[in-house]
Amino acid sequence: MTALRVIAVGPQALIEDLGRPGHLRIGVAPSGAVDAPSLRLANRVVGNPEDAAGLEVLLGGLVLRPDAAVVVMVTGAPTPITVEGRPVPFGEPVTVAVGSRLSLGRPPSGLRSYVAVRGGIEVAPVLGSRSTDTSSGLGPKPLRAGDLLPVGPPPDRPVNHTDSVRVPDGAHRLVADLGPRDDLLTSAAKDQLARCDWRVSAHTDRIGVRLEGPQLELTHTGELPSAPIIAGAIQVPPDGQPIVFLQDHPTTGGYPIVACVRAPDLSSLGQAAPGEIVRIVVRENRV
Repeated sequence: MTALRVIAVGPQALIEDLGRPGHLRIGVAPSGAVDAPSLRLANRVVGNPEDAAGLEVLLGGLVLRPDAAVVVMVTGAPTPITVEGRPVPFGEPVTVAVGSRLSLGRPPSGLRSYVAVRGGIEVAPVLGSRSTDTSSGLGPKPLRAGDLLPVGPPPDRPVNHTDSVRVPDGAHRLVADLGPRDDLLTSAAKDQLARCDWRVSAHTDRIGVRLEGPQLELTHTGELPSAPIIAGAIQVPPDGQPIVFLQDHPTTGGYPIVACVRAPDLSSLGQAAPGEIVRIVVRENRV
């Protein structure tokens, strides 16, 4: 079986597919690629099923060496790519010869790049998914230098050169539906949530993104009974600075969830670097 040797890792590199939804009742978050459209695209281009496992690379730094020729595709944050020191195009399928080093540099925009290899990363699934959950430790461990990543057999579908790559542009507009506890926001706080610019904090990871801006005032300041959390939920802790939960979110929490970002917008938020501005478009959901 073909394998990729991990030569070096930057801040973080994880094995991710499209996640393990449906297990919140037993306390397991969905996990999976934060920017799922980018992973789907990378897999389509190399002929894999869209849910094949690939690599999610935070801020570059990953170096891989295959023990047989492989076809790879890199999407998401536009990282500079080299093969044996020679630059190759981002967003196009690339053949990496046996023993050659594939290196990802630091992207000028966005946070997370996605590497799909033809055949997919064939580690053992856990609860039906090969995704790493950074919160619980479920699934494969984060990549380390020296790891050997098995690659599955080539799929029947050919490599596809026609898909266009979406590159993060720093514009983050999130559409969110109010509820279930927006009743705990003052009217002024509801207005601030929708009208203010929110700055992405340095405290951002796969669990959630903390936003910095005006302090959202709550009519109830104590903890609430634990309630379920889903990806996209906007929680307001006592300091009034909202947190938007991502794929490795906790399954329950004791602070009010005042709105929920629609799923298609989470991929953009997952590419938002600290200091970038987020705007939230709030929709009233009332029956």
